[in-house]
Amino acid sequence: MKISLFPIALLALLCSGTSAASAVTEPAHDGLAALEVIRPSRPCSSLLTLDLASIGGSGSRVTSASVQDTDQGATVCNVEGTLAPSIGFRVQLPLDGWTQRFLQVGCGGLCGRISLRPDAVAGCVPFESGRFVVASTDMGHQGNGGTFGANPQQRADFAHRGVHLTARAAKALIKTFYDRAPAYSYFSGCSDGGREALIEAQRYPDDFDGIVAGAPAMNFQVQNSLLHAWQARVNRAPDGRSVLVASQLPLLHRAVLDQCDGLDGQLDGLLSDPRICRFDPATIQCPAGQDSDQCLTAAQVQAARRIYDGPRDERTGERLAVGGPQPGSELAWGGVFVHERAHGPLFSETIALEALRYLVFEQAPQPGYRLEQLRFDAKTFDRLRARHPLFDATDPDLSAFAEKGGKLILWHGWSDHHISPINTIAYHEALQRHLGEPEVERFVRMYLVPGMYHCHGGQGPSELDLLTPLMRWVESGQAADEIKVYQASRSGLPLSPKSRRAKTGRTPEYRPVYPYPAVARLVSDGEGERYTRGERLTDTPTPAWRGADFYQPYRPRER
Repeated sequence: MKISLFPIALLALLCSGTSAASAVTEPAHDGLAALEVIRPSRPCSSLLTLDLASIGGSGSRVTSASVQDTDQGATVCNVEGTLAPSIGFRVQLPLDGWTQRFLQVGCGGLCGRISLRPDAVAGCVPFESGRFVVASTDMGHQGNGGTFGANPQQRADFAHRGVHLTARAAKALIKTFYDRAPAYSYFSGCSDGGREALIEAQRYPDDFDGIVAGAPAMNFQVQNSLLHAWQARVNRAPDGRSVLVASQLPLLHRAVLDQCDGLDGQLDGLLSDPRICRFDPATIQCPAGQDSDQCLTAAQVQAARRIYDGPRDERTGERLAVGGPQPGSELAWGGVFVHERAHGPLFSETIALEALRYLVFEQAPQPGYRLEQLRFDAKTFDRLRARHPLFDATDPDLSAFAEKGGKLILWHGWSDHHISPINTIAYHEALQRHLGEPEVERFVRMYLVPGMYHCHGGQGPSELDLLTPLMRWVESGQAADEIKVYQASRSGLPLSPKSRRAKTGRTPEYRPVYPYPAVARLVSDGEGERYTRGERLTDTPTPAWRGADFYQPYRPRER
C-alpha cells in the first residue's frame, strides 16, 4: 500500500489555528488535488443573519450558529436551521484546516433525524481529520414513522426537495463563512441515503461532483411495501408465530456454505457471487416423521424458499420485486423478517405498515390497515405506479450528470438482508442499456462486497473507504479500481493471504473488491497466495418482473 507523508510544518499549521494557515496549500497526495487551506472570513455567530428565503422560501432561516468540537476532534461552526416549511438541516464548517471540500451525508430509513456520519469512509484521512464541511438534513419531518406521508409538501421534501435545498443552503453558508465556494462537492449515503444519492444524480446533476450510493433503496415503492410485507407474511404460521426462527438460521447458513462456498475457487465462508449458488433448503429437510434442531420441517423449507424468492403474484406467479435476499445472508435475517423467538416485533412488518398506511398509495388505507389485508397481485402492484416518479430513483438517464463531469460509485453488500443487491445490479444494467457500456464505464463504478450486510457488518470484511477513491477520480481523473475491504474489528496490519485460509475457521481480515463484474480470485504462485482480478462468475440475467419498466427514463414528479 502506498503511504503518503505530510510535511511536519504543514501539520503544525493545520493544528495551530493561526492565520498563517490561510496561506497554506495542502500538497497533492494519494491522487487528491492540491488545495489551499481556507480559514473563515467572519465570526461563526454572524451566520445567524444569513437570509435563506431565496433558497427555501419565506420562513427559511438559520436558527443557531455556535462553535463546537466534533467527535473527530475538529472545532467547527455548527449551524442549524430550517428551510420552509419544515426541513431541518445542520452544517458543520471547520474553523481550521478546511480544504475546500464539501460532503453531504444521506439519511437512512424514513429519516426524520440528522446524522453527519457517512458509511464507507473508514480510513478516509480528509474526512476523519475534519477537513470537510459536512451537512445533512432530516428531510422535512421529525421521527422515523410514515405519518408525514399524508402531507403533500412533506412527501416532496422527503422524496427530493430536502436533500437538494440542504445542498444549496450549505453552499451558501460556505460562501458566506469562508468567502469561497467549495472547490469540490460530494454526497455519500446508504439505504435510503443511497436512494437520495441517486435522486441527486438524476434530478439535480449540478449539485455534486461525485456521489457514493450504497445499498440504494431506489425501488422505494416496492421495497418498503410488497417486499418487506412478503418477507414477514411468508414466515408466519396461521397462529401468528414464526415458521423459521433465528436459532435455525445458522443451520440454513451452514447448508448454503457446504454447497456453495467453493464455487468461486476459495473456501473462506463467503460467496463472491451468490447467483451461482443453486441452493434448495429441501437439502436439509427432516425425514418424514422426524423433527430435529438439525433439520427443517417441510413448512420451514417452504418459508425459506419463499424468502429467497421474494414476492410473487398469488395467482399468476409473476415476480413483484426484482430480487430477494441472496444465499449467504441468512445469519442477518433475525429480527428483520425472522423472529428471534416464536413471536415479537419484526422490522419488515413495521416498515411495510408505515409505507402501506401512509406513503406508497395515492388512496391511503385506514391507519388500522394490517398486513393480512394486503393482496400480492398485479392490481396492487399497479397502484404503486402513481408515486413511482416521486419516490423512486431508478431513472437510468444520467446523461446530464455525466456531461458535467460527475462521477458515481454504486456499492452493495451481497448479504444485504434489507435491500437485495439485485436492485443495484438491475440499475447498472439499465444504465448500460440507456447510455451504452463505454459511456457508463467513463463515469460509473459498482462494487459488490461478499458477505456484507446492509450498509455495514457481515460475515466477512465490511469496512471500506469509497470517499477517497471518489475524490481521486473527481480531482485527478484516476478512475476508481481495486478497493480493499477490511474486517470491522481489524487491529494492526492486514494478514497475509496464507494466514487467512478457511481451515482456521476465520474469514479474511481484508480482501480486495473490483469493479463489477470482476471478482477477487485467490491464486497461488512461487511467492505464496495472493488476490488478483478474476472474470465474472456468471451471466445470470436479472429476472423478469412486473416493475422492469421502472428502470426506463421517466419524468420525475414534484409532489
